[in-house]
Amino acid sequence: MPPERAPLKLVFAGTPEFAVPCLAACRASGAEVVAVYTQPDRPAGRGRKLAPSPVKQAAMDAGLAVEQPDTLKSDEARARLVAYAPDLMVVVAYGLILPRKVLALPRLGCWNVHASLLPRWRGAAPIQRAILAGDAETGVDLMRMEAGLDTGPVLLEKRTPITREDTGGSLHDRLAALGAGALAEGLARTLAGETLVSMPQSDDGVLYAHKLDKAEARLDFARPAIELERQVRAFDPWPGSDAGIAGETVRVWAARALELAHTAPPGSVLAATREGIDIACSGGALRVTALQRPGGRRINAADYLNARPELRQLAGHD
Repeated sequence: MPPERAPLKLVFAGTPEFAVPCLAACRASGAEVVAVYTQPDRPAGRGRKLAPSPVKQAAMDAGLAVEQPDTLKSDEARARLVAYAPDLMVVVAYGLILPRKVLALPRLGCWNVHASLLPRWRGAAPIQRAILAGDAETGVDLMRMEAGLDTGPVLLEKRTPITREDTGGSLHDRLAALGAGALAEGLARTLAGETLVSMPQSDDGVLYAHKLDKAEARLDFARPAIELERQVRAFDPWPGSDAGIAGETVRVWAARALELAHTAPPGSVLAATREGIDIACSGGALRVTALQRPGGRRINAADYLNARPELRQLAGHD
């Protein structure tokens, strides 16, 4: 009888909610998750108390060892990682750079789950940038990490369409599940003795998904309406989209681009009905259907007009 093979030792590194399904996939794979690395606790909420990351909370709930170094570049941090003797390191939205010496530690290298179809949208905010650009589809890539930013060869890829109903939040959740599925498949095949084929990324089509900034939140009605619709969808739930409607700044949560010919200045209210508030753009109009007043909650356009009946007259509706 052949000797029983020792379980594959795996270190998982991740921080936000997006990474939690991938941690669950690692635990369910049959590999031994010997440690979970995540970013240090950060202030959160109104009280600004230190709070664990979603990955840390999931790891603690599962009784896993948790490591939270500020950096992986120190000799001490590297020595702690060496002590875990991982065969494989899985990294999902961790937020810290892995130095070359760390990438070389695991016998099977380091894998990363990235929420785009590489080489398009390397970097920090691939989900939102794909919606902003009007991409017809996106997906997740399981790749083997190397020193460059999301430049490693791809092991597995899963695709999904982007619809006009998708928001940054809905696409995030779908890609998180898709990424966990790709990782589960990669782990199952590896544990079965298969060596996954690495496909080098193309040198063509490289785009970088720069980190989102609150300064991008303002809707500029001098732009085409379809671009503003994508912005509203991409920035839901964060950082949101702010707009001025007849002198009041509101947070816009849902809007639709209309192919509407007009000669009104950008930002003018063209129509205000229960269906929405139509605002002139440089190309077409943006119909705002859900919004939030300062200090208020999300409401629909009809409720907003009940609070601001003058908008109907401003738009020529009695």
